[in-house]
Amino acid sequence: PDLRIANATLSQLSYPPTTAVILSQWRSGRSRYDSLAPPLHCAAMTPDSQSPPELQVSRWFNTPQPITLAGLRGQVVALHTFQMLCPGCVAHGIPQAIRLHQVFAQQGLVVLALHTVFEHHAVMGADALEVFLHEYRIPFAVGIDQASAEQPVPLTMQAYALRGTPSLLLFDRQGQLRLSHFGQADDLQVGALIGQLLAEQV
Repeated sequence: PDLRIANATLSQLSYPPTTAVILSQWRSGRSRYDSLAPPLHCAAMTPDSQSPPELQVSRWFNTPQPITLAGLRGQVVALHTFQMLCPGCVAHGIPQAIRLHQVFAQQGLVVLALHTVFEHHAVMGADALEVFLHEYRIPFAVGIDQASAEQPVPLTMQAYALRGTPSLLLFDRQGQLRLSHFGQADDLQVGALIGQLLAEQV
C-alpha cells in the first residue's frame, strides 16, 4: 500500500489524469495497472556521494548476527521492504525477492527484506512475522524496521523517504543506493539492473 493513502478510501480521493486512467482500466478489467509502468533505470555512480542511511532494525530473522549495509560493502544488495498484510507484497514483492535470491545469490547478490510496518501495527508484530516467514519459507535475512516513538512510520522507512510497500532498493558494491522503486517492478527489468550492477568494476 501507498503510505500517502493508507488512511483514505478510493472514493474520497481526487486523482491525477494518469492515476484516473489506471483506476478506470482496473475497475473495468480491461488492463493490468503495471502495463503503464515506466522502465527502470539505475542511477549513475557518483564517486563523491555520501553513504546512504544505515538500516535501523529492532530484530533480525534468518541470520546469526545483525546485518549492516557497511558490512556488505563489496557485494550488490537488493533490499525489499514489505508488510505481511500488503497484497502487493505477498503477491509480487516477496516472490520476486525469493526468485532473485535463487538466481543471483551465487553471483554475489545479497537479498534482504525489511518489515516496514506503518499501519495495522497491533496485528503485524514480531511473533506474527516469525510465523509468516516460516510459512512462506523465506530463505534470506529479514529485519524489522525500528519503530518510531513519534509517528507510525518506522525509522528506516523515514530515512529513505519510502512511499509505501512493496519497495525495492538496490545498492552497488560501493554501498551507493542506485535504485529506489515503489510498487511492482518487472522481473526482467530488475534482473537486467542487477546484472548491470554485478558487472560493474569497483
